Amino acid sequence: MAKFTLPQLNYKFSELEPYIDVATVELHYGKHHQAYTDKLNLALEAYPDLQSKSIEELLCNLEAVPTEIRNAVRNNGGGYYNHNLYWKTLTPNGRTDSAFQGTIAKVWGTWEKFVEEFSQKALTQFGSGWVWLVQGADSKLSIVQTSNQDVPAGKHLLALDVWEHAYYLKYQNRRADYVQNWWKVVDWEAVGKLARQ
Repeated sequence: MAKFTLPQLNYKFSELEPYIDVATVELHYGKHHQAYTDKLNLALEAYPDLQSKSIEELLCNLEAVPTEIRNAVRNNGGGYYNHNLYWKTLTPNGRTDSAFQGTIAKVWGTWEKFVEEFSQKALTQFGSGWVWLVQGADSKLSIVQTSNQDVPAGKHLLALDVWEHAYYLKYQNRRADYVQNWWKVVDWEAVGKLARQ
């Protein structure tokens, strides 16, 4: 059986400090992300025909997944996929992509307006969920909120995890502080590369 595995991080747990602390990365990546991965594999164990599919194929065609495991694949497959993107688009001290960030500034009027709108969506996402930068089939960029581990339509360029497990050890209930500091470790080079693929 082809099992889903945790992606290798491109940095040490300590290298996102002081913005995201070691204890949070250890728990978030090593426990939460690992649990989604394990539960996704467990859900697919009795379905060899589904095991060869990519996570994107599974999530984009949930109606083709048997009803008895559909919620498990939706929730745990979403948790696996969403976290993969989250970790992929982080890097120590952040990294810029002036061309892509310039495109964002044109779409939103200014870079500051984009950051403000994205951050506001992160702060107003009720309960657990995600905020995304998504590129539609028409190449239009948009900011989207999703609940739980749901995945929005479109090409996913950036995902901010606003589940409490992403920030509670360091920031407690101060989601705003977490969001503000998360911007300092975003890898815009990775985001821009995804947009150009």
